[in-house]
Amino acid sequence: MNRLTTPWGDLDLARFPEQPRDTLRAWDAADEYLLRHLAEAEAEAEAEEAAAGGGVDLSGAVVVVGDRWGALATALAPHHPVQITDSYLTQRATRANLLRNGIDTDAVRFLSARDTPPERIDVLLIRVPKSLSLLEDQLHRLAPALGPRTVVVGTGKVTEIHTSTLRLFEQILGPTRTSLAVKKARLIFCAPAADRARDRSGDGGRSADSAAASPWPISYTVPEGVGAASGLTVTNHAGIFCAERLDIGTRFFLRNLPERRGREHVVDLGCGNGVVGTAVAVANPEARLTFTDESFSAVASAEATFRKNVDTGNPVEFVVGDALATVAPGSADLVLSNPPFHTHQATTDATAWRMFTGSREALRSGGELWVVGNRHLGYHTKLRRLFGNCDVMASDPKFVVLRAVRR
Repeated sequence: MNRLTTPWGDLDLARFPEQPRDTLRAWDAADEYLLRHLAEAEAEAEAEEAAAGGGVDLSGAVVVVGDRWGALATALAPHHPVQITDSYLTQRATRANLLRNGIDTDAVRFLSARDTPPERIDVLLIRVPKSLSLLEDQLHRLAPALGPRTVVVGTGKVTEIHTSTLRLFEQILGPTRTSLAVKKARLIFCAPAADRARDRSGDGGRSADSAAASPWPISYTVPEGVGAASGLTVTNHAGIFCAERLDIGTRFFLRNLPERRGREHVVDLGCGNGVVGTAVAVANPEARLTFTDESFSAVASAEATFRKNVDTGNPVEFVVGDALATVAPGSADLVLSNPPFHTHQATTDATAWRMFTGSREALRSGGELWVVGNRHLGYHTKLRRLFGNCDVMASDPKFVVLRAVRR
């Protein structure tokens, strides 16, 4: 846990799940920069000279998009913001941080990236996501709620804000400019264009020239040569890794999935678009599938992919959650996973380790965890330490498929 100093007071913040040895903070310079700007602009708005314009009035409908660990929503809790995120862990972190600072969780309204946005937004604050497609989809979905007087401010590290980032703001919302860099962070200021913003002076409808609908989700067909997944139609909502084609790691995994039959409980852990679990369902009509991911868009993609391709009546559930927290101990026969090794911009094996430990608890005796990963990540060492065994089932110069058995 660390203490964030904001213009409105200090906050104790932590990531979720909280790791005692984790040195990563629950905020960064981009969050600090945005909060400092808001405080200064709020003071300006309250000043007498602000009557002619300028400043940010936080008394209206405030929406925070892409908050990483709840630092922004917690700091702005007195203004009752709406937090929109694609991350279940972000929602959990925000709730925990609110309570940690003595703030009722009702102070923040929680929406996922798949929920319908608020009808009106007076102040829109956007933490720029790593995925350009997710930003594109979010801006399209939020645009109808913006008015000509809506204040739009984005924030991110300098390395996260590119020409393509600014182009999306410009094309979808309106004229855009950036601030000077401070501590390797930058702000984005966008003024909703009159022809693309909600007309609040009339009936609240949008003009015919308003921004077009989001192009997401998109679909593609899996190429031949990847086992049971060959020919499947895959659906991807915005923000899903490698959304326009099958990534090479998943392709290698699909070629080397275990051939199983019977009434097994199979978990697609960190399911993404669900192509791995769907391939299992196609190959084994008796399998019971659980698709789980911390991304709301990933689980929505997995369900769309499954429904499009599977008509065998496989029992199935789709879970947005924290790894295998909702899977009963000793209930799984097979867990399949391609663990991420990044948390936002940080490289870390914390997520993979939690997936492995959760798998060991969820598997029955004799149950198996199959993992694909880059060779250099050294997952075999972690699996041997945890399971007492690990076999290499397939390998090429870049990837390995590993199997660990619950004894």
